[in-house]
Amino acid sequence: MSLQLPEGKTLAVSIGADFDAHSVWMGTFGQTSPSVLSRGEFGAEVGVPRLLDLFDRYAVRATWCTPAHTMMTFTERFESVLDAGHEIAAHGCWHEPVPTLDADEERRLMERTLESHEKFVGKRPRGYRSPAWDFTDSTLGLLEEFGFEWDSSLMGRDFEPYHPRPVQIGWEEGSTFGEPSPILEFPVSWYLDDFPVGEYIPGSNPGLGSSDVMFQRFKEHFDYAYKHVPGGVLSITVHPQTIGRAHHMIGFEKLIDYMASFPGTWFAPLSDIYDTWTE
Repeated sequence: MSLQLPEGKTLAVSIGADFDAHSVWMGTFGQTSPSVLSRGEFGAEVGVPRLLDLFDRYAVRATWCTPAHTMMTFTERFESVLDAGHEIAAHGCWHEPVPTLDADEERRLMERTLESHEKFVGKRPRGYRSPAWDFTDSTLGLLEEFGFEWDSSLMGRDFEPYHPRPVQIGWEEGSTFGEPSPILEFPVSWYLDDFPVGEYIPGSNPGLGSSDVMFQRFKEHFDYAYKHVPGGVLSITVHPQTIGRAHHMIGFEKLIDYMASFPGTWFAPLSDIYDTWTE
């Protein structure tokens, strides 16, 4: 089982832009003050145009993981992403804290999410990224039931897609795995996410970390994968309200320019990468 990248391509690079806007503050952090919402507004009104311009200059097609709430709240900005030819993946209804949901509510919100994709995108998404990268025991089954092809929320590998397995927890006798899901997992990592480093959240995340350190870490992941995992995929996650800040944009462009300088680097949406998977 492996990716069969297009001829001449050595490493797939997926840039996942999580277009959370207001919803991450409402859903994950339970905050609705004008101050935090304005940070989401910055992402939509400033960060998105900056990212679209950067992606256009380097011919990068990305996967924009977008909650339904963002589609409804910042419709024109969302349409600008569609018009630029990027992929849209499901990312929850309002960035809901998935592990806190019971089975009925998780199903209801998934149905609302898919209704919004049909309304604003014109079709259902092929892939899913869980808000805050977490599941319940029901999530994987829901993805299968609703016809998703891939997920990008889990961390069981680093540069190689895999089929996730449900886990039955055993404390004294060890845990056991169920059968692999038909869903293909494109693994993520907090090491490859701009939010923990860049977003200051009083009492929750210190943020305000070094951009140089963050982009050096991204670069070293690329270097390792390019040298040691030919035919693999590097998944980087950014948020318009975070990466869209001026100092981050300077570092992000340097990173993209660096990766693009290597022959065989293939910037592609996750569904395009999925289409190269063979069993």
